[in-house]
Amino acid sequence: MTADNMLFEKAGAIARITFNNPERRNAVSLEMWEAGNEMLQRCHDDHDIRIVLVTGTGDKAFISGADVSKFEDERATSDGVAHYNAATARFYNTLNGLAKPTIAMIRGYCIGGGVSVAIACDLRICSENSRFAIPAARLGLGYGYESIKRLSDIVGPSFTKEILYTTRLFNAQEALSMKLVNRVVVESELQGYVQDYAETIAANAPMTVTSVKQIVGEMLKHPDERDMEKCKNLVSDCFASQDYIEGRRAFMEKRKPVFTGR
Repeated sequence: MTADNMLFEKAGAIARITFNNPERRNAVSLEMWEAGNEMLQRCHDDHDIRIVLVTGTGDKAFISGADVSKFEDERATSDGVAHYNAATARFYNTLNGLAKPTIAMIRGYCIGGGVSVAIACDLRICSENSRFAIPAARLGLGYGYESIKRLSDIVGPSFTKEILYTTRLFNAQEALSMKLVNRVVVESELQGYVQDYAETIAANAPMTVTSVKQIVGEMLKHPDERDMEKCKNLVSDCFASQDYIEGRRAFMEKRKPVFTGR
């Protein structure tokens, strides 16, 4: 497994997963997807991690898509394609379903699978030089229901069609106008901006943040599929937590709360 092409860092409550293939603008191989899946599992298992940042090495690209140079080895047969697709789907679904909040920090090109990674995160913050595209229609690739729905849930059906029909590059301001990203930041300020965002979220009550993420997830389901009992329990758990006691006391004592996620 090419661990050098995927980096994992943990600093306090913040974990960072970095796609590290700068020679190919952080294009992703099968081994990278599989290493990324292990890193996501680590984030899930570590109670001390409260937020996960996902980014790419350098300022040229977040992720420029799949590493085409590996296709002959990884996707030349039907079994190879199935194995590759399963690894990517697991990464997207695990990232999207992670109970902890996630932020995609985007610089430069965010193409194909890079967009899929970004939209699997809760928040997307990009630099002014970022560019977005899904070139599936230029490559003859099929784009699955889950990927299209996830994109449509964020930008809506019309922009989803425009992105996929045209395959063109959209700049950062266009991405912001269609709500593909939450914020556009000057490139030199991106690192500090995202770090501040992550620290702010990590300092808030983890159970509240997690409950919001899961309730929003239920909202995106068909009404017949929503688990309203789960939503009620998530809220009840917050009110029954030590963090709720700590939040009240900190407010009365005019100090910052120290939450434990319990």
